[in-house]
Amino acid sequence: MARVAVGGTFDPIHDGHVALLRRAYELGRGGEVIIGLTSDEMARTSRRRPVRDFKSRSEKLRSVVQICFGIGDVRITKIDDQCGPSIYEDFDYIVVSPETLPMAEKINRMRAKKNLKPLQISMIEYQMAEDSIRISSTRISEGKIDRHGKVLSALDALFYI
Repeated sequence: MARVAVGGTFDPIHDGHVALLRRAYELGRGGEVIIGLTSDEMARTSRRRPVRDFKSRSEKLRSVVQICFGIGDVRITKIDDQCGPSIYEDFDYIVVSPETLPMAEKINRMRAKKNLKPLQISMIEYQMAEDSIRISSTRISEGKIDRHGKVLSALDALFYI
């Protein structure tokens, strides 16, 4: 039974996040998936855009996982740094995007120093928007695309955000 780590700010949740979570639950089938969700402090200091509070993000994330994957017991843990429990707890996998791959490699180096087994890194590819640029929460919050990567017109953006 695999134990899988995945993490992020998840605000707003978009198709890239769903792909990340899908891979985590595929690897964790019959085991356990732990979703590290950034604390308010970490989210606000690491982002140049407004981010919803932890409670709101956690509730939305739990709802998305339940609806998309039929998972009733969604395990979310608050993380205050980029590593979360992955540097001291026993995990088999960590699921990342190309953007967070260097952090997973760093986590494995830190685990090696603590004589912990390395995590198997599972990297998903970016989910691309209609304009062939990756879907991101920043682009969504700027009104450039919707959560599924549809390019928004200036008028659409006024109503979307």
